[in-house]
Amino acid sequence: MTQPKLHLGLFLQEAGHHVAGWRHPKAVALAASDFRHYTALARLAEAACFDMVFIQDSYAMRGASDLQALSGTARALTWDPLTTLAALAAVTERIGLVGTATTTYNEPYAVARQFASLDHLSGGRAGWNLVTSNNESEARNFSRSSHAQHADRYARASEFLDVVRGLWDSWQDDAWLLDKENGRFFDPERLHVLQHRGEHFSVQGPLTVARPPQGHPVLVQAGSSDTGRALGARGADVIFTAQHQKETAQAFYRDMKQRAADAGRSVGAPLIMPGLAPVVGRSRQEAQDKQAQLQEAVPPAVGLATLATSLGEVDLSAYPLDGPLPELPPTNGPTSRRQLLVELARRDNLTIRQLYQHVTGARGHLTVVGTAQDVADVMQDWLESQAADGFNIMPAHFPAALEDFTQAVVPELQRRGLFRTQYEGHTLRDHLGLQRPVHPHAR
Repeated sequence: MTQPKLHLGLFLQEAGHHVAGWRHPKAVALAASDFRHYTALARLAEAACFDMVFIQDSYAMRGASDLQALSGTARALTWDPLTTLAALAAVTERIGLVGTATTTYNEPYAVARQFASLDHLSGGRAGWNLVTSNNESEARNFSRSSHAQHADRYARASEFLDVVRGLWDSWQDDAWLLDKENGRFFDPERLHVLQHRGEHFSVQGPLTVARPPQGHPVLVQAGSSDTGRALGARGADVIFTAQHQKETAQAFYRDMKQRAADAGRSVGAPLIMPGLAPVVGRSRQEAQDKQAQLQEAVPPAVGLATLATSLGEVDLSAYPLDGPLPELPPTNGPTSRRQLLVELARRDNLTIRQLYQHVTGARGHLTVVGTAQDVADVMQDWLESQAADGFNIMPAHFPAALEDFTQAVVPELQRRGLFRTQYEGHTLRDHLGLQRPVHPHAR
């Protein structure tokens, strides 16, 4: 039996993923305003043969209701993902470029055009992380007083995806005659006007960009609620997910693969890539000391504010830090992440302080603290136990924590035959082992 190979993404998050990571002596604190920093990280990941870099997004500051707490983090600044990735396309050659665009506060024509353009600019390395906004504050930046309900956001997202894919197929691959002698630039019979009329959108088309090099840019999706899973199983190539326990990760993996099979998709679809926050040391004690240093740098007010954001803007300041998590009011925010954290707190009898320490490090994602061999052991176990097809790597701070991973863990994975030593293709679909979609009108 062929040894399965891991897929690796680098989750770019300004100064790092630990909320106190920016305070580390080796961290680039003002990373969100330094393109040289992003360039260095992308090139470092590319040198290690990562499949992709990934940038998340929100159209509003998270945690802005508590500016004192927010001022203790490096979370107030972030660049637009598409602009950043377009610039990174010019300074990298092989690594995939995945950016977030919400279906709640965008229009499908604009998103289709942006990602098709990025795919051309990068030579077929673009990926779209489809999300439905869960940050309530975004509504107030788009002339709305309140956020749409969870079910309505996903109904819009489903139709949004259909429109975007239809627009990507506006032109057949062989539409371009380029006949200078007879003055025929394209074949009108190979242009397809969408003429979409639906519940949420009315989009005529066609797209003013040729069919992307990948046919369709890679579709990534991150919703783990029931409606999010249904959408991901229907259309996503890759699922980003927060899983901190192997057994629940295996259940999620089986569920997504079965849902996709029931939808008539090919065996193995979609690829499942949980987040992984590695803290790597030359010894276990060194790794534990690194983690303790980061945790000690989190003021309680920052920890509470970070936890509140993850739970859907729930104020826990009136409750004792070393007491249990109380019953929470309903939220219109991040439902799956909130459920994961509540279940963790109940199962492990975590105090509020212990729960915010868990969140400040990786926001509910898997954290592994140990040597390169320890981290590789967990990654191999999850791969071979069908809990993951790969991981979205979330270093605590940049660049040093990423260097720890690429210089120690990646070689260990390669030694075990679990990860590539060089790129074998040029597009993101090549890296992920995905077929290029055939145009529905191809001759």
